[in-house]
Amino acid sequence: MAEKFLELKELSVKMGGEPILKNISLTINQKEQWLLTGPSGSGKTVLAHCLIGRHFFSGEINFHFEPKNKHIVLVEQQHRFKNLSNTNDLYYQQRFNSSDSENTITVEEELNENAQTENFLENEWLDILHIRELLKKPLIQLSNGENKRTQLAIALLEKPSSLILDNPFIGLDAEGRKTLHGIINDLSQKSMQILLIASIQEIPECITHIAHLEKGKMVYAGKRADFIIKQSPKVYNKLDERAIDQLKTGEKLQFTSAIKMKDIQVTYDGKNILQQINWEVKKGERWSLSGPNGAGKSTLLSLITADNPQAYANEIYLFDKRRGTGESIWDIKNKIGFVSPELHLYFDFSATCFEVVASGLFDTIGLFKHLSEAQTEKVRLWLKLFQIENLQSKRLSQLSLGEQRKTLLARALIKNPALLILDEPCQGLDEEQTDYFKNLIDQICESFNTTLVFVSHYQQQVPNCINQFLKLENGKTI
Repeated sequence: MAEKFLELKELSVKMGGEPILKNISLTINQKEQWLLTGPSGSGKTVLAHCLIGRHFFSGEINFHFEPKNKHIVLVEQQHRFKNLSNTNDLYYQQRFNSSDSENTITVEEELNENAQTENFLENEWLDILHIRELLKKPLIQLSNGENKRTQLAIALLEKPSSLILDNPFIGLDAEGRKTLHGIINDLSQKSMQILLIASIQEIPECITHIAHLEKGKMVYAGKRADFIIKQSPKVYNKLDERAIDQLKTGEKLQFTSAIKMKDIQVTYDGKNILQQINWEVKKGERWSLSGPNGAGKSTLLSLITADNPQAYANEIYLFDKRRGTGESIWDIKNKIGFVSPELHLYFDFSATCFEVVASGLFDTIGLFKHLSEAQTEKVRLWLKLFQIENLQSKRLSQLSLGEQRKTLLARALIKNPALLILDEPCQGLDEEQTDYFKNLIDQICESFNTTLVFVSHYQQQVPNCINQFLKLENGKTI
């Protein structure tokens, strides 16, 4: 008879008076490797937090090893870190400002703080995860993928016997995901107990069992092969085309090129991040911007969104006007709708869903102005389009990752901007939500003639309207 590793008995969780997990019972035996999956908002992360003692719950959680909890490490979806002043009041633009970035610790300092041994620099995981080239880099300047690799290194340096990975593939390029699959399989071979929270499309070979949550209930728990056989087709929601028609506005901004860049060069600490970039995005064009982690995509976008001071040292035209010829940062932001994993990370999580969406009207992190009746109605229409009307009074911190992302996407779109920049917009969305969002973007671009720049590591997430392509590698176009 197999030895038990973990038992859940009638586990239930309420947050804000609402049930999140409902009578979850599950037995995981030693040497079994489990995938926890399910739609966005089904309670997967809350369950992980219960296992490490972060949530109050009713029912039982029993670990069949000693000492309890000591060797369980959770790798979070997002890595939040503090600066040298031991505060976390960081802001998005800070990652592109070399003087501000000096106030955050480096990757090496973060690893040293979490390592269990003094000779942690000799650890093989630093090579496997390609961390050595990041050691002197301030944490705030890490790309989304680099941040994820750093999280994994920190966790592995703690030498856990059990590892909970909450959506670790998010933000990784194809090569990074392949590498991580290999790492998880290697960890399994070394007798580490793994609970992986991920999409059903991301299953390493070592996974033997699957637990599937829907609306806080365990609808399947058993062998991997049986679950794959029992999957049923999804029914996707239709767009509210009437709401889209109501959001149409009058004549939009007149311009020929939304973006024009000539021989762009960006350097940090003597290292070239972007080299000789020439790129023009004409009105109404829909572009895919792609490239591996660390290729320079986020830096390139920051030159457009007025978040990077090195824009003034380059020849850049936005909406036919040269940067640095009198326009303010807010003049630029007023014409652009933008969302990215990094912006998500630094957002004000105390704001309500309604306030976050409304803040997009003013390009602020938070709502500081009184809304007119017309503006209030516009917010409500976007909440309806993203099917989050029922969340409008909840704080961002109370929402699942997918619900947070839908809220920020509505914020990016609410102005019906002349230029829409979506950097990994589908992170945190499940398959059904991703398909709905793709259809929404296609409809918006067609109805509003919106100019679009779309970034994703997953080809299946790219909208059908995309017809232009720019790929970066090592800071150059290829």
